Amino acid sequence: MKQLETDSMNAAETLFPNFRSVEVETSGARLSAVVGGAGAPVLLLHGYPQTKAAWHRVAGPLAEKFTVIAPDLPGYGDSRVIDPPQDWGSKRWMGAQLHELMMSLGYQNYAVVGHDRGGRVGYRMALDLPDSVRAFASLAVVPTSEMWRGADKNFGMGAFHWYMLAQPHDLPERLLSADPDYFLDLTLEKMSGGLERLHPVALAEYRRAFREPSVRHAMCEDYRSGAGSDERLDLDDRSSGRMLAQPVLVLWEEGRTFGGGRIPIDIWRQWAADVSGRGLAGGHLLAENAAADVLADLIPFLERN
Repeated sequence: MKQLETDSMNAAETLFPNFRSVEVETSGARLSAVVGGAGAPVLLLHGYPQTKAAWHRVAGPLAEKFTVIAPDLPGYGDSRVIDPPQDWGSKRWMGAQLHELMMSLGYQNYAVVGHDRGGRVGYRMALDLPDSVRAFASLAVVPTSEMWRGADKNFGMGAFHWYMLAQPHDLPERLLSADPDYFLDLTLEKMSGGLERLHPVALAEYRRAFREPSVRHAMCEDYRSGAGSDERLDLDDRSSGRMLAQPVLVLWEEGRTFGGGRIPIDIWRQWAADVSGRGLAGGHLLAENAAADVLADLIPFLERN
């Protein structure tokens, strides 16, 4: 493990004071992360189209009670995929790389908190690594197969990127390369309810990362797997009756339902026996726009588990 030396160093110091930046090489990736605090380890996994900067409003308060590890997902931010298998966007592969990160840092048992795509990696880790993941918190996400099950016209119009980014290489990559800043800002504007609600340094980090072609390619591979192997793994789990053994906290966008009018907590209760949670105001980017409410539920959940 060595100190990370990239253009993001100053941003990390601003967004994560008293954290250290690290770079860890795993079997298939070189992962960039920030680490801070003391106590039981908690792995924070961000979503699309962001970076670890998404956790800047919750990482500090969590670090007062826990050891917090916030990486860029493989291929996102400053993390690079260096030896990818064919289906390297799969959440099983990404989760395995992140588990190697935790093991390299000396953490064999830890909680996982995931937002958006990070939530999809997180629940796959919980299913695949039940002896290592002691608890799982889902922010604004339900399992991938449940998303596809409920997909309809409204879903397609609102979340068109699920279909666009999953198209075969290199159609979406070419489309995104035309004006990366425009596409990113449009996406974040919708997710946040206004770019002014985002920390300017975090927003600059999202833009910096999204301008990198390899990062945009990694996002496409992520969504391609979401329409392929990730869904197949989920369906295999459902057909075999396999469930999450860990306690699960579910926090979602207040008023948000999925296909058939289902609310997230009811969906997750089909995937795990011990599920709690509630809807929060603040839109999709809960860790940034509803940080106080997230922490109010997340800290006691992590203390109990």
